[in-house]
Amino acid sequence: MDLQLAGRVALVTGASIGLGASIAEHLAAEGCRLALLARRAELLEAVANAIAGQGHERPMVIVEDVTADGVADRIGKLIEGRFGHLDILINNAGGSRPMPGLGTEAEWEEAMLLNFSAGRRLAQTFVPGMQARKFGRIVNITGADEPVSMNAAVPPNGAVHIWAKSLSRLVGGDGVTVNCMPPGRIHSEQIDERLLPTEAKQRAWAEANCPAGYIGEPEDLSVLVAFLCSPRARYINGQVIHVDGGARHFSH
Repeated sequence: MDLQLAGRVALVTGASIGLGASIAEHLAAEGCRLALLARRAELLEAVANAIAGQGHERPMVIVEDVTADGVADRIGKLIEGRFGHLDILINNAGGSRPMPGLGTEAEWEEAMLLNFSAGRRLAQTFVPGMQARKFGRIVNITGADEPVSMNAAVPPNGAVHIWAKSLSRLVGGDGVTVNCMPPGRIHSEQIDERLLPTEAKQRAWAEANCPAGYIGEPEDLSVLVAFLCSPRARYINGQVIHVDGGARHFSH
């Protein structure tokens, strides 16, 4: 299927490894022109080089922290200078913040800034241009909003889901869609090095919790992200789509 993405301009945050890198590779394969953003320059350059090595236009590399002051304005100017506009925003930067107790004020504020405010600010930078051109796609890679333990990332995830639904209703008539995708256990730095750092732990978790019976691969999510970015996905808007091998216990 031709996703009709050739020539579309996409920004992927958190693009240096894992899900972000996989999303970037899939969008490049569909013909998107890319800007990749992350903090770790060497890893980000490696992703850009790999994409160029596959015969695609080399992505623009932006080494920034999405939580830094004024970063949304700076990124907006860089995108404008290189591409003239942005069609697709992938808010992938974020992370789990498990806590053994109540947590500190600083920990809660950092989690909200990283997992909610940073992506919202980027959206507010680019949405007016999307509305003017009558096309835009925003996909927020989020996480669980159902608490099973104290984790400062859970409330921001819920906030993104509610904000995205509100935004989708505001901009849907302008050809702009806004969707969220909480990944389940998918091989990534966070899963493989922190949450489930051994093969035995991963196998035990999958057998006990996931009907699919295995930990997912980044491609299991990024193929769906690419489709949501397509003009063919024009009627999918304001949704929270779980990609977790059936691990989630709830039907809504």
